[in-house]
Amino acid sequence: METALHTEVLPAVSRPARYLGNEYNSIRKDWAKVPLKMALAFPDVYDVGMGHLGLKILYHIVNQRQDALAERVFAPWTDMEEQLIRRDLPLFSLESHRPLRDFHLIGFTLQYELSYSNILNMLHLAGIPPRARDRDEGHPIIIAGGPCAYNPEPLADFIDLFAIGEGEYVIDELIDLALGLLHRGRLPREEFLLEAARKIQGIYVPAFYDVEYHPDGRVASISPNREGVPPRVRKQVVPDLDRAPYPDAFVVPYIDAIHDRATLEVFRGCTRGCRFCQAGMIYRPVREREASTLLRQADELIRNTGYEELALSSLSTGDYTCIEDLAADLMSRYRDQGIALSLPSLRVDSFKGELAEEIRKMRKTNLTFAPEAGTQRLRDVINKNITEEDLLRGVEEAFAAGWDSVKLYFMLGLPTETEEDVLGIIDLANKVLDVARRHRQGPRVKVSVSVSSFVPKSHTPFQWEPQASMEVLEERQRLLTQGIKGRRIQLSWHDVRTSFLEGVFARGDRRVGRALARAVELGCRFDGWSEHFSFPKWTQAFQECGLDPTFYANRRREYEEVLPWSHIDAGVTKGFLMREHKRALEGQPTGDCRVEECPGCGVCTRLGVANRIVGD
Repeated sequence: METALHTEVLPAVSRPARYLGNEYNSIRKDWAKVPLKMALAFPDVYDVGMGHLGLKILYHIVNQRQDALAERVFAPWTDMEEQLIRRDLPLFSLESHRPLRDFHLIGFTLQYELSYSNILNMLHLAGIPPRARDRDEGHPIIIAGGPCAYNPEPLADFIDLFAIGEGEYVIDELIDLALGLLHRGRLPREEFLLEAARKIQGIYVPAFYDVEYHPDGRVASISPNREGVPPRVRKQVVPDLDRAPYPDAFVVPYIDAIHDRATLEVFRGCTRGCRFCQAGMIYRPVREREASTLLRQADELIRNTGYEELALSSLSTGDYTCIEDLAADLMSRYRDQGIALSLPSLRVDSFKGELAEEIRKMRKTNLTFAPEAGTQRLRDVINKNITEEDLLRGVEEAFAAGWDSVKLYFMLGLPTETEEDVLGIIDLANKVLDVARRHRQGPRVKVSVSVSSFVPKSHTPFQWEPQASMEVLEERQRLLTQGIKGRRIQLSWHDVRTSFLEGVFARGDRRVGRALARAVELGCRFDGWSEHFSFPKWTQAFQECGLDPTFYANRRREYEEVLPWSHIDAGVTKGFLMREHKRALEGQPTGDCRVEECPGCGVCTRLGVANRIVGD
């Protein structure tokens, strides 16, 4: 493998550094001395996957152990796939260039529904049967986790085991179980899966559950077919992030990668309660890290990587209790080193003068604000809980502090949206540009407006809502294009066809896996990349499988309906989601339980893990 890779394969592909695996801080262990081998698989190209924080955390946790190793693998770009097939070489890990089929466990990260085709393609390239039923004890156990695992059913035919919830501790539990069952280097598949499902919180094994359907196609029931397997799988949650493992060094890629920087996770979870936001529901409760922990982690990461950008990461970084003091401390430590401080997830109402001033003192990075909707009526529907005055005040702080541009993020197709709401996006963008011109002059002054299409997600108050049709979304995109004039406002939007497919898999049941498999056979992969996405092939796959994709994306669900993910417990109760859905249709906002009364989502009492706010 090594000889063929370096002499024949890498000279024939673009960006060969994607496949070298000997980057700074990468970990290569003696294969013969470590009993348990795990591959961490990211179903997208190296440039994307290397920026994923969850992958870095798991890589650190496994490789801290003496009895296990973790190696990385990413989806090979199309030129690399061609070389592997032409030379009859299997997909391999980066660190040791071992075939994936030599590992005991392979863990896929599920971040985006349009990466599902890459999962099947990677298994095929590895010589591992994509369907779980075709694998035996000579094959690795295929694991998947991440936000998309909260509706695991579209991948149920292909994944052996889903880990629902946060992975810091469950990965050790799975490795401990595997080590206890290893015999002559092999894992007894059925015994491992059954023990994991019975004994480890958050483990879902699709093969141990039967699904029945109504004549009209709706799910009738999902029930265990093994004794001792829980009827509902409750997520696993990390109660205290200060005690949770976190890397002191990141693998530093040779090539430019997305989010290639030192990253501090300042807190996890969100209680703002945006009704469209799956992350805000499934990552509850809020758990903040102590500032002292973050400062120590920053020192370690900067020292061990040499990065010149430090990102403070969370769902809403400006909500961190000590954000101004933390930013000031980081600025004083790294000012002379020219290290930029990045806050990629700011709410506009948290961008206050003090915070803007602290960031201004360091090298400025991009600012993105997310009003989500163009009118106050629709922002109340989605529970965004910010006003037009909040937005204009925030961008005024930014331009006054020296920024030349900001990016505004909106969604089209939100529940109850009207043409007036769409026109409100244009009006708001123009008002932001007027603010910019009061403070800044010159050709660099601009407002970027990015518009995506709303996709209803599982475990949110909008999980019962239909997705707007592609025709409606395209018409609203045209409305925006006609209304935004001038070069100072730049408009971009997502392909409505990819958003439609995302909606199909976000709310799909087990049957859509048939269409997924057929689409991969037809050549679908890298569906999140416009140059590779082929909607006609996907349409053909659904037609050949006798499935109507609009049944999943564009159909309203009833409260009493058994949803494909009803057996997955994300912590928030169905009653809470129903109440929030009804309040949305009435235009009634709900407050943030960190500063207002508890809305009764059920997470703290049911999981035994309450909000942890530093300084309280």
